[in-house]
Amino acid sequence: MPSLVTLLPWLASAALAQDPRPVPRPATNEEAWFDARQAEECYRAAERGLAWLAKNQGKRGAWAGIVGHKSQDDYIELPQSMPVDAQRVQGHGHLGVTALCGMAFLAGGNLPDRGTHRDVVRRVHDYLVARGLENGFLTDAGTRMYSHAFATLFLAEIHGMAATDSAKVALERAVNLIVDSQNQYGGWRYNPFDREIDLSVTVCQVQALRAARNIGIRVPPEAIDRAIAYVMQSRTNSGREAGLFYYKIHGRGAYTKPNEYAINAAALTALSSAGVHDENIVDPVLRFLERDYGGIADYYRSHFYFWYGNYYAAQAFYQHGGAPLRRYFARLSADLLESQQPDGRWRNDVGPGDEMATAIACILLQMPKQYLPIFQR
Repeated sequence: MPSLVTLLPWLASAALAQDPRPVPRPATNEEAWFDARQAEECYRAAERGLAWLAKNQGKRGAWAGIVGHKSQDDYIELPQSMPVDAQRVQGHGHLGVTALCGMAFLAGGNLPDRGTHRDVVRRVHDYLVARGLENGFLTDAGTRMYSHAFATLFLAEIHGMAATDSAKVALERAVNLIVDSQNQYGGWRYNPFDREIDLSVTVCQVQALRAARNIGIRVPPEAIDRAIAYVMQSRTNSGREAGLFYYKIHGRGAYTKPNEYAINAAALTALSSAGVHDENIVDPVLRFLERDYGGIADYYRSHFYFWYGNYYAAQAFYQHGGAPLRRYFARLSADLLESQQPDGRWRNDVGPGDEMATAIACILLQMPKQYLPIFQR
């Protein structure tokens, strides 16, 4: 595989430092991957969601959330984490949820110095920068590498749009922490310098590294190359799940869970960002995601599975476009519009909380605006 430095980088997000662009309109109905009238409804719903998030932002810029991990169909709070009530009282928050909330506001064209919610974005920026440890680890209330990656991604995207010296320092340290923590298999696990590895955490780090490199932060190309090689090694080669991706291929639980919605969406997103568009690799995963979406939406609508899975599925479908993207966004947007609560939020009953669900819903509903680099080709 050639170095990822040479492969299809995302469009530079510095364009957002200019006045926000008009919402894209496809030239013809045949080219459209979204219905213009439904898109406007999506934007109005997202604005209600952003208003709810703005109302619930803590004074220091964070949003609270349960710090935990998935266990079967449950979500278990980490014993060493800070409970949600304590986060709110003491001015702390869930770092990863806060980064996702920040990206939801960026997706609507808000920046620290412009937009209806500019003050909200500026507080997110200041909070995340302040949570960087000396070694570069971004953490609060007991959050781990998932949150570190989302925070790094936010800092990379906002740096490309509205650069600040403090964000650059925090971003460079955060990137170095990811690179230094890469283990012998080419990936990452829950904590810095873990020897274990899984595909989900690894893809989060890859996205953060790619975003940082795309706005000029030094990232050794071999770090991303090794990670993508691990993703490819996780692909099944035979059987009913041929072409899908295992959650783990090393350690306890290796070579299990090849048919998880979120894992396959994440794997395809990582490969797309690396310029891998081979139909033999892409098509089995897209077919699986299309087929499995109904079950995820019907049985897990307020569950962590739905929100995390579709955060990546949306990116995977977007990068490959065409009829699958049109079908996916039509189904997804209709489901999101139907499930929005009267106060503007979306529910997450099993997972970090409603703040995470609302942030991801707002990101997804604003996909057609293409303000976020993750939704640019």
